[in-house]
Amino acid sequence: MYIHERNFGCRIKEYVWRGLRTITVENEVLRVTILADKGTDIVEFLHKPTDTDFLWRSPMGIVEPQVFVPTNMGRHESSFEDYYEGGWTECFPSGGVPCTYRGVRFGLHGEIALRPWSYTILEDNPDQVSLRFQTRTYRTPYLLQKIITLKRGMPVLEITETIVNEGQVTMEYVWGQHLTFGPPFLDDSCMVDIPATRVNAEQIAETSRCLTRDEQSWPIVTGRSGKPVDLSRILGPESRVYDMAFLSGMTGGWYAITNRQRGIGFGLVWPEDVFRAVWFWQVYGGALVPPWYGRTYNIGLEPWTTHHNSLEKALQHGTASVLEPGAAVTINLKALVYTGLTRVRKIEPTGEVIPA
Repeated sequence: MYIHERNFGCRIKEYVWRGLRTITVENEVLRVTILADKGTDIVEFLHKPTDTDFLWRSPMGIVEPQVFVPTNMGRHESSFEDYYEGGWTECFPSGGVPCTYRGVRFGLHGEIALRPWSYTILEDNPDQVSLRFQTRTYRTPYLLQKIITLKRGMPVLEITETIVNEGQVTMEYVWGQHLTFGPPFLDDSCMVDIPATRVNAEQIAETSRCLTRDEQSWPIVTGRSGKPVDLSRILGPESRVYDMAFLSGMTGGWYAITNRQRGIGFGLVWPEDVFRAVWFWQVYGGALVPPWYGRTYNIGLEPWTTHHNSLEKALQHGTASVLEPGAAVTINLKALVYTGLTRVRKIEPTGEVIPA
């Protein structure tokens, strides 16, 4: 089929990058790159007027699967990290650490992150571009479909996604949006605004600021030194810190990360009745464990259906989501860029950013 190519307004580019089918959608202000052959990972979210890409890239980069085979299954019993390029990865029907469900072993972050997705262009004109992506899981009976839309002149990427239980068995699941942010956007002038009320911090390394403690009030927790730690303030890479926290008690489905020095921020809006918690992965140069070895500076701010970090743990604590045979769940996400602010009071479901 012949497509009328253009270099203005909204447009779509289809190409092969590192052996992977890749899609780029862009308009006057945003350029977003998606790996169709790897979980529909978003590996670029670029604000064109300021040349700011918000997403983090791991040291492994984008790996061509045809020419790279891991030598073993790794410490997490999964190839996820061997192929992990950073960016925005979706995790389903489990997430976090490896676990067993109905006798099936899941590796790190579930099934779909390494799956290829088919896609169809639904709309391609200067005012709007829209694509539908689709895949099926292979250890569980799910169909996933997502529609990604970009409109002319708007600094907002819209995602509508549906999961369907095609089996004849009631299924439980954990679902997460694994977004990671890094330089040049991320630095110690950044602040996180999020309507969480509770936080469970964990000591995951000797370089952690926090001990594993009972639930505390967001954003201030008690550090290992006994002094308060403000988790909403981003540290610089020289701090050599490595922390993990699980945020809950959400009074809204949104967050904002603002670089106050550059005057630019990234916001995300989601349905809080589906994604009820946010995982906060903080890697300020202090992740000395494999495969990072102290080389990385990034955060992950990730909406999840539960604050328990595997399907097995979610089942044990009664926080797993349930889908009956033939049933479906649909979500709407908006990822957006804003400028000229230092803090954010709220982001409306429409994507309107309200200054603090």
